[in-house]
Amino acid sequence: MSQDCVFTVIIPARLASSRLPSKPLADIHGLPMVVRVAQQAQKSHATRVVVAADDERVLEACLAHQVQCVLTDRHHPSGSDRLAQACQLLGLAGRDIVINVQGDEPMIEPELINAVAQLLQTHPDCPMGTVAHEIDKMEDFLSPHVVKVVLNHHAQALYFSRATIPFWRDAPQNLSQNALQDSPHANPALATPKPLRHVGLYAYRAEFLALYPQLSPSPLEQVESLEQLRVLWHGHPIAVHVSSLQCALGVDTPEDLQRVRRLLS
Repeated sequence: MSQDCVFTVIIPARLASSRLPSKPLADIHGLPMVVRVAQQAQKSHATRVVVAADDERVLEACLAHQVQCVLTDRHHPSGSDRLAQACQLLGLAGRDIVINVQGDEPMIEPELINAVAQLLQTHPDCPMGTVAHEIDKMEDFLSPHVVKVVLNHHAQALYFSRATIPFWRDAPQNLSQNALQDSPHANPALATPKPLRHVGLYAYRAEFLALYPQLSPSPLEQVESLEQLRVLWHGHPIAVHVSSLQCALGVDTPEDLQRVRRLLS
């Protein structure tokens, strides 16, 4: 990684969660989850790691474990809006690189953080970058819960979707959701090159984060329920790093939390 790639990691932490109440403060072997995330991010090349909290309790938990934290507005409509305010509070502006690490990724790979930061060095025309990896399982390819991305020749995103993109027109007829339901453990071959799964790890330039709250939501974003489509809709390119690393387990439900606790035990 280039030694002149200077970047800040910001971790948005929203206390309200419908599926896992008080998720940022969920205990993982004696540490709040958001602190675990910050400690993982500190293993990257970031110059600093900051939590952007929406509640005093998250702020207090971070400060108790020597994690820098800023208090942001409780009513931001998205994580990107929270990041924009955090940049203002931290004095980040212009071409400064900001990495958005989700607050429910206690096993995030530091190498992925470094890679997505480097994207904005190698793609100076892109105000935003993200990560993807190859999909190996047909079940994942067919699942609407797995977001797919297709790229152009310059490793920039053409489109993100919950649908099966790129569509394999000449696939064998037995490759269907019905076939998987009949044989749930089957894993038929996928097309070559393999489709890509999008990972919710983002790099931004601070000036673009300041612009983002002014961008109107796009119809495609609303149909797919994918916030990143707003960026493409308004004509801003998104660079994509295709990683050989699979994404780490995130925490959305109590069952996810138990799995992470077992893995970190």
